[in-house]
Amino acid sequence: MRNLIDKSAILRFIIVGCINTLNYYVIYLFFLMVLDLPYIFSHSLGFGISMVGSFYLNCYFTYKTKPTFKKFMQFPLTYVVNYTVSTGSLYLFVDIFHFGELFAPIIASLLPIPFTFIISKWILTNKTNVQTKGHS
Repeated sequence: MRNLIDKSAILRFIIVGCINTLNYYVIYLFFLMVLDLPYIFSHSLGFGISMVGSFYLNCYFTYKTKPTFKKFMQFPLTYVVNYTVSTGSLYLFVDIFHFGELFAPIIASLLPIPFTFIISKWILTNKTNVQTKGHS
């Protein structure tokens, strides 16, 4: 039996990811530029706030599953890897490679996408693979 990734779920995940990245970036810029907070603190706040919207978008749109309190409490686990990779990357891009605080978060947010897809799919649907129609 051959398991294949559901390509439509990947497309929906990418769409939600783009929306979530935009939400994160607006929040990040607000804390960074309006409230004049340090970039790592602005990143952390933006990350946490945008994660709530991401949970509901991924439940309803990406995986078409009912959001529950249990899933909501487990969902931050999907972002442990995401947060670690993006925060580490952000630090490298800003402090080591000098990309700048405005541009670096966009690049840093792209790196953990594959890991986040797999982990969020497992938590929100309780399975890691979805078979495509006509294949078993």
